[in-house]
Amino acid sequence: MSITLSSLRSFAVARSLFPPTTLQRALQKLGFVQADPIRAPARAQDLTLRHRVSGYRAGDLERRFASLDIEEDFVIAYGFVTREVQALMHPRAGRVIAAVRGPFRASRQKRAQELLAFVRERGPVHPRDVDDHFSHGTVVNYWGGSSSATTHLLEAMHYTGMLRVARRERGIRIYATHQHGPAVGGAAERRARLDTLVDVVVRLYAPLPAASLAAFVRRLRYAVPHWGHELTHALKRARERLTHARVDGDDWYWPAGEDPMRAAPPDTVRLLAPFDPVVHDRARFEQLWGWVYRFEAYTPAAKRLRGYYALPLLWRDRVVGWANLSARNSTLESDVGYVAGRPPREREFRAELEAELDRMKTFLGVE
Repeated sequence: MSITLSSLRSFAVARSLFPPTTLQRALQKLGFVQADPIRAPARAQDLTLRHRVSGYRAGDLERRFASLDIEEDFVIAYGFVTREVQALMHPRAGRVIAAVRGPFRASRQKRAQELLAFVRERGPVHPRDVDDHFSHGTVVNYWGGSSSATTHLLEAMHYTGMLRVARRERGIRIYATHQHGPAVGGAAERRARLDTLVDVVVRLYAPLPAASLAAFVRRLRYAVPHWGHELTHALKRARERLTHARVDGDDWYWPAGEDPMRAAPPDTVRLLAPFDPVVHDRARFEQLWGWVYRFEAYTPAAKRLRGYYALPLLWRDRVVGWANLSARNSTLESDVGYVAGRPPREREFRAELEAELDRMKTFLGVE
């Protein structure tokens, strides 16, 4: 039997939505979970993990962070990463500050060293404590607004590996000192690390059409900006190494040893996070499900098509619509829309949708 878009669609859903397990095992299997601060009705990392962790509740990742074998860091975006994966990306060369976090001028370098000494002496610190001690002032942030210079410097030091996030308090990062392993020994080790990082991304988001594979590998510049010039060669090696097939005029790639023809998603409705691995790649989304899904939280309200934080609605292996949810006055309010203008005709769908909304209530702690 030949591989079709239909079989790739089932493969994409079944391989990503594995049977629920413990939080640590799920994180180990995923390798990376993208984070987002918006709660509508919960943060993206929690919405992603609830499908893959038994008995997961909103906020469990933050509550249990200090006891887990994970760190906060950039891979293709900012999120939660296993220490094993993080070790592949560090130590990052000092010059990457200029490329990613702004110039690390002599005055800023001096401030960083003073701040590092302060954290070493005090132990884990809240940005407010640092600001009270140094009074660094404000800087212009990515969005053009004003941010604390202390927060900006802490983030830069975290990115380069001088600091780590020890835990969070009400969503605010608490920083501690950090020491990464030795620098990469040579070209062979560097290539091996890059290939492993590519495999981490492919394992998380496969099957990937060729254009999406290239886009994800390019985004690893956030993980390894000091090796950015080598990502083109890493992509070439990946195309030669990964299992692939040509389907409807496109080359698709996935990890060796996996069989797209054996996937069988359950008869289940799931509401997915906008950054869930199943729907993260918008180009692949359009190829597999035939409609355009966009994250519209930052789109002016008058121009939104689906809603502020529309959650893709998955039925079996088809994304048939979306839902906007809100928890108000201890109740869950839902507004569901469908691509076809109506819900699926299968009798089981309505019962499965109600079951998913009940699961969401339990996850949010809404009775």
